[in-house]
Amino acid sequence: MMDYTDRFCRFFLRLISKHTLLYTEMVTTGALLHGDSQRFLAYDATEHPLALQLGGSDRDALASCARMAGEAGYDEVNLNCGCPSDRVQTGSFGACLMKTPQLVADAVAAMADATSIPVTVKNRIGVDEMDSYDYLRDFVGTISERGCRTFIIHARKAWLKGLSPKQNREIPPLQYPLVHRLKRDFPALEIIINGGITTLDEMATQLDHVDGVMIGREAYHNPWLLADIDRRFYGADAGSTTREDILEAFIPFAEQEINKGVRLGHMTRHILGLYNGQPGARKFRRFLSENAPTRQGDSNLLREAISLMESWAAESEVKEAG
Repeated sequence: MMDYTDRFCRFFLRLISKHTLLYTEMVTTGALLHGDSQRFLAYDATEHPLALQLGGSDRDALASCARMAGEAGYDEVNLNCGCPSDRVQTGSFGACLMKTPQLVADAVAAMADATSIPVTVKNRIGVDEMDSYDYLRDFVGTISERGCRTFIIHARKAWLKGLSPKQNREIPPLQYPLVHRLKRDFPALEIIINGGITTLDEMATQLDHVDGVMIGREAYHNPWLLADIDRRFYGADAGSTTREDILEAFIPFAEQEINKGVRLGHMTRHILGLYNGQPGARKFRRFLSENAPTRQGDSNLLREAISLMESWAAESEVKEAG
């Protein structure tokens, strides 16, 4: 979810769900150690529970960044061993780390020694020709012996050559049974499944086999799904909270950030999916997309969207009826 789950996105998602664990976009160790670490580590206190996801392969650098995560107050630090992008491969991390389980194990051990917060790993079921269940089992077993108790597993293998990141999310077949089998073989570990899961019923089915479900792009493009997750899986009473209530709650945060110099468009791009599947959703997206670039310091744009939404929905319903 690089370039997606920044702190503006996470604040918005937390307004919808009070219980789901949120993850940052993947942050490289180089960016934290040699860049503007305060910017990369920044978050709003309301985002908890919150995990920092790291990209890197150097044990000492990962340990230093894990320490920084703990000191910054994160609830978890996660090592990404699943991203297949060319940019990540050039840095010798992401999915290519699945080819070096001992290196990952050593890094996890160093990270665990450096911080008291949980160290977790996100990985694929395989990479390139290393795609047997035995390889996956040994990969998880090797790393779990060094201090990792939670694995988030994308139930597709990754092809490091020949497929784009988007194709790697779509072409390799989903193999949920392999993840279920992993949980049976490692009952003491927390196994979280990821990949292609978009409905609450699908999540409930997966929870019969594993300990948790991670959703990525579906939550981004259809964020109201998180409200239903809170109700169904956490027993939360959302009461009469509406999408308009979420936007109203987002406005003070947007104004606060605008006063710091943040452009409105950097924030509104994350809320375009709020009305996904609802009457008027297209006009809502279009209104924000067309107007935010020219009104970057004007939070009233959001108030206008709220006031116009009722008429947009009515127009949409009339067209559908016609």
